[in-house]
Amino acid sequence: MSGRGRLALGAFAATLMAAGALLPLVDPATWIIQAALLLAVQSGSGALVRRWSSARALTVAVQALVSLVAMTVVFARDQAVAGFLPGPDAVQQFGVLLTAGAEDVGQYAIPAPATDGIRLMLVGGVLLVGLAVDALAVTFRSAAPAGLPLLALYSVAAGLSGGGASWLWFLLAASGYLLLLLAEGRDRLSQWGRVFGGAAPSRGGRGAAGPAVSRGGPLAPVRTGRRIGVVALGIALAVPAALPSLGGGLLDGTGSGGGGGGTIDAVNPLVSLQNNLNQPEDREVLRYRTNTEETSALYLRMTTLDVFDGTSWRSPKRPVGDIPEQFPQPDGLSGNVSTTEVTTNISAAGSYEQKYLPLPYPATRVEIGGRWRYEPVGRLLVGDEGQTTKGTRYSVSSLIVKPTRQQLANAPLAPAELRREYTKVPGELPADVKSTALRVTKGAANDYERAVKLQDWFAVDGGFRYDTEVSSGTGVTAVSRFLRDKEGFCIHFSFSMAAMARTLGIPARVAVGFTPGAPQSDDTMAVGIRDAHAWPELYFEGVGWTRFEPTPTRGSVPEYTRPETPTGQPSTPAQPEASATTAPSAQPSAQESCPPRERRLGACGDSEEFGIVAPTDSGPPLGTILLVAAGVVAVVLIPLLPLLWRVRVRARRLGAAGRGAEDAAARTLAAWEEIIDTAWDHGIPPDESQTPRKTAVRIILLGKLEGPPAEAVHRAAGAVEQVLYAPRPRPAVGTAEDAALIREGLAAGVGRAGRLRALLAPRSTVRVVWALSDRWTAVTTRWADRRDRLVTRLSSTLRRPSRQRG
Repeated sequence: MSGRGRLALGAFAATLMAAGALLPLVDPATWIIQAALLLAVQSGSGALVRRWSSARALTVAVQALVSLVAMTVVFARDQAVAGFLPGPDAVQQFGVLLTAGAEDVGQYAIPAPATDGIRLMLVGGVLLVGLAVDALAVTFRSAAPAGLPLLALYSVAAGLSGGGASWLWFLLAASGYLLLLLAEGRDRLSQWGRVFGGAAPSRGGRGAAGPAVSRGGPLAPVRTGRRIGVVALGIALAVPAALPSLGGGLLDGTGSGGGGGGTIDAVNPLVSLQNNLNQPEDREVLRYRTNTEETSALYLRMTTLDVFDGTSWRSPKRPVGDIPEQFPQPDGLSGNVSTTEVTTNISAAGSYEQKYLPLPYPATRVEIGGRWRYEPVGRLLVGDEGQTTKGTRYSVSSLIVKPTRQQLANAPLAPAELRREYTKVPGELPADVKSTALRVTKGAANDYERAVKLQDWFAVDGGFRYDTEVSSGTGVTAVSRFLRDKEGFCIHFSFSMAAMARTLGIPARVAVGFTPGAPQSDDTMAVGIRDAHAWPELYFEGVGWTRFEPTPTRGSVPEYTRPETPTGQPSTPAQPEASATTAPSAQPSAQESCPPRERRLGACGDSEEFGIVAPTDSGPPLGTILLVAAGVVAVVLIPLLPLLWRVRVRARRLGAAGRGAEDAAARTLAAWEEIIDTAWDHGIPPDESQTPRKTAVRIILLGKLEGPPAEAVHRAAGAVEQVLYAPRPRPAVGTAEDAALIREGLAAGVGRAGRLRALLAPRSTVRVVWALSDRWTAVTTRWADRRDRLVTRLSSTLRRPSRQRG
């Protein structure tokens, strides 16, 4: 197989192996087969063009055109001209699919369903990266920069997975890149055998003669390259294991693990809810103080999911405005329902960054600084222009709504517009969802009784099991599967109850936020990341949106859904379930003379602002920040090492040549070595069997030099011959200027791609590998000699005969 053929296969394999990191993001993963077939077509078209034409631009253009036609056939055949040519209708279809795919990415939990939009983004992205890799590595024969698009492909997968991409996917992607580099190295070695091959090298004449392969084995640089690749992969896998984890979820600004955490900016708060519930260590994200003892009902809501489209529950796009001084009356709440207004002062941890503000529902007034906007339908506050909850302190006035069972049972029909929006279910919803709802609520006389029966069936009577390890699907198939398997966590319980309520004609939506948290000894409440929760809200005219709790062992069941206490027996106040938050901290109690209501709100002379103690988690520790900074610096500098090495070597050589040092011969030879390496960087490999004069002619011809650069090469070669052959060499002047002039001439003759290759990935940096190989050989030889001497000495000592007495 030709060298270009090996490179094309290497580029195909490297792209496909890097794309493997995207497999866990979508279920099913059959899209990868489609991507592999289209990528093979793209690579094959490039190989055919290169066989009959050497025009690089033509090769890339044909590959791009073939890829576009193939994508049209797969994704827009009905809109294409003649079934395969991309016309205006096909382009419009691509736009529709890309828009839908972008929305799907923001809405679906991982693994997301393989919708047409997501498949287009995945396959199209793989083809785009494959085109860039093939163009760089095969068409322009520069495999090293091809690692950038491969890195971008892997980084997208790691970013979408919340930083939780498996090390196996990294190993696969890195191995693909290493194979591509080895393919290029083998191709170059076949052309530069005189440079790389040879007998045991010496400092003065490496590779001047001798076969390119020694003892039937691979070339020494190839073996060294393989070793370096394996060591680099090992370091890349081992170093992150020693660094702190920076992952996190969209509800979790603290990341995973027990160390300091990172921060997030959420789009869909459900995407990483499961990860937050499975954190190995609970992290406090909120601390609040309130003037009510009824904290079991004080859920902190961030957003609501009002739309169920068959694949997920999501928030609709709604307009936002300025925060009103007083929020309007809650929808559907009449004056006949008992309410209690409470005040809650909340402080967010410095490491918890979220664009939705956690609020008790329904809030009536919020005092907060910063760039926050009000969404009136959901009664939400959303950060604007990068505003987040990080370290935020705010005060909320809200209502505790206390409807009676009779009020809920006698609730009139909801307004028609509200019923249309909040009872809508997708046509593909499995029939067993509605049939199960009808069976569970059989015998109920009204919507309130149906809602209570649904809640009790999920929480108590239905045999469901709370399990955060279950796959967190969100579509209609996930609801049906959950009803069959009867195991899941709050997402499954809230989604399923809301969907079943809608099939019964009860307006329903899903709320996302936190349960009330755990009480502390200083009369505050602490909310941890494991208190993240989702619950259904059902609408009853006259009461408004009403919370239900179908998830067993989580939160608290509302008082209005519990059976009435028989007359004559004492009632037992509802006790909130113990939160997953850490145990109460030991803090001094408030003043004994302070009234209980004011003491709970922190109005008894506490020195802390808002009367609360901010969460102690102020962000990642300094050590973590320094380690992360060091890692970032390393990631940035490692690709630049060849460039930095060449700049340093050039400065040393030409700096010595520019000074009036005593050793004129050394100055001249250093400048000549720099000229040879500069030519090598621009694609002219050195041939040390040639004389300086013939080498100069070779550089001029291959580098297409003329005028002053060509004259500079002849002057430098003449100066070297003076040093090597003249009895009394004439001192050379201007060698540094000649070297710079030659470098400019060579750069002008190779084009932009060649100049970038010479700058970022200079070929002469292989001398570093040679130097390391020489040092390693010297070290191993020295230790082998010492070992042999030691073994010889020990052997002679053991063989020495004992003296015989005379």
